[in-house]
Amino acid sequence: MSSNPLLNAFAGLVKPFQPSLTTNSQQDTLQNTVTDRAPVTRSRDVQVAEIGENTLVLRSRTWDRLKFEIEYARQKGTTANAYLIQARETALIDPPGESFTDLFLDELQQHQYLQRLNYVILSHVNPNRIATLRRLLELAPYATVICSKPGAITLRSTLMNQPTPAVIDDAALDLGIEYAANRTLKVHIIRDEEVVDLGDGHELQFRFVPTPRHPDALCTYDPATRILFTDKLFGAHVCDESILDEHWKRYEEDRRYYFDCIHAAQAMQVETALDRLSQLSVKMYAPAHGPIVRHSLSRLTLEYREWCAQQQSQDVSVALLYTSAYGNTATLAQAIAKGMTDAGAAVESINCEFADTEEVSRAIERCDGFVIGSPTLGGHAPIQIQTALGIVLSEAAKTKIAGVFGSYGWSGEAVDLLESKLQDAGYRFGFDTIRVKFKPTEETLNQCEAAGNEFVQTLKKTKKVRTPRQMAVEAQADRTAQAVGRVTGSISLITARKEGAQIGVLTSWVSQASFNPPGITISVRKDGVGAMLASPGEQFVLNLFQEGKTIPRHFLKPQVPGEDRFAGVATQEAANGCLILTDALAYLECTVQNRMECGDHWLIYATVDSGKVIDSNGVTAVNYRKSGNQY
Repeated sequence: MSSNPLLNAFAGLVKPFQPSLTTNSQQDTLQNTVTDRAPVTRSRDVQVAEIGENTLVLRSRTWDRLKFEIEYARQKGTTANAYLIQARETALIDPPGESFTDLFLDELQQHQYLQRLNYVILSHVNPNRIATLRRLLELAPYATVICSKPGAITLRSTLMNQPTPAVIDDAALDLGIEYAANRTLKVHIIRDEEVVDLGDGHELQFRFVPTPRHPDALCTYDPATRILFTDKLFGAHVCDESILDEHWKRYEEDRRYYFDCIHAAQAMQVETALDRLSQLSVKMYAPAHGPIVRHSLSRLTLEYREWCAQQQSQDVSVALLYTSAYGNTATLAQAIAKGMTDAGAAVESINCEFADTEEVSRAIERCDGFVIGSPTLGGHAPIQIQTALGIVLSEAAKTKIAGVFGSYGWSGEAVDLLESKLQDAGYRFGFDTIRVKFKPTEETLNQCEAAGNEFVQTLKKTKKVRTPRQMAVEAQADRTAQAVGRVTGSISLITARKEGAQIGVLTSWVSQASFNPPGITISVRKDGVGAMLASPGEQFVLNLFQEGKTIPRHFLKPQVPGEDRFAGVATQEAANGCLILTDALAYLECTVQNRMECGDHWLIYATVDSGKVIDSNGVTAVNYRKSGNQY
């Protein structure tokens, strides 16, 4: 990128603020220049120090709990670290959020850093950072913003108050985004491994490290100082006077807690990012929060890999699917994920807005349970969540535990849609559906964390008692197919009508025969119900019994003429006129299509007209016989 000669000439007249330099004789202990030394009387300040040649850190600090979010729950304060590289051209990396806007900009203006600001690098874009960015660009309107393409999409939709576009024109963004009256934002969409030359040897290299939580994430590497600006990687929410991590042992618990909150649910993507970044010769990690990592760089890198491996090797796994319009649903997802990881589950977090259908399908296939979260936009769930829901309904076994959550502004139809579809499909829920209006409170996030823990405990209990037979019970999404899926050599009662009388006969020789149309085969004696279901078009109901429930013994005996076979049995009439046992596990309304003679039995093929699972938590009763010569 070319520099502006006029700006450079003007910048030469401005003497930038220079704190004390680092020297080897000082054993790498930085001589800090603190611009506001009053942590006892003030809860916030900005701390400035040189961490490398032509490179400053500006640590916006607070000793208070900055946000009521799970990752801040240790209540040790935090730092929002921004970095300024002052070479022939100047770049500012990651300005802080709106909690520090005034303090941060005052610091920049006081030392005239803004006079020669060429680039503002955003490692990721979020609404909290936009407030500072707006004010910053008012003071330095000539600066160009550098971010990834997903970041540029978010940036444009936020600044212009427009819905996020599905497709964005790179060239249009490079020419500028009009976001206010007489104001244009100059954006450069950076490519993976692209280099931006600031001069004086500072050739910044960029690496994409997307995760579900930060799909636009990128890291910046400066080979001149061997500093890797890592944003959300290797951070911790803790505030103290130390700029470097020379006392790194006291940060161990804070770093692990930060990892569990931010990265545990996206361990696969973090592991991929570590592989990419390992190719760089790094002397120092410069994260967005907490102390700069130098003394424990190798150890922390190894710990991140170990934590990722531990997270992916848990006994139970959960797929966490979500999208988020304003960040509220994502915040709920993070709290739920934290509760799940604390309970010992491997959580695979997927932001459906940036995931393809194959990724969602693979996650659903390998998980033991799944949770779906959605905002409500215009009375509906976003199309990405509707697509994910369709994949779940068509591919997820009904033995998997489900959960639903979401935030909304007014009505919350999306959450109701997800809940009703999964209930109708027969899934068992691991926690009560979570509905949050507007921004979640600390109490709400605690409830979400507890719900995540409850979900995993339910999952572990279910998996512990689940048998191979239960795990094989799968079905399609609609209610009829669910009921067909319960046919597994099941103990069943065939009910039919003969000359106005209701007939009931037990059988266990039942099997599913076709998918489209859904069909079953039943083997029956020629001298019994076989004679009754002799002709195509005959109708009956197959009632599937539930394991653990008493089966009326009188159904084992031949029916006596004039006997009320169903006295004392709770029933209701099906659409075809035959009886449904309301205490059954499921029922199928069937029509005979044809039959085949098999020795002393008829093999009847019937199509299923409709059906329903009555008790979605039940298991089909199966008859185990000692001999194949008798029922």
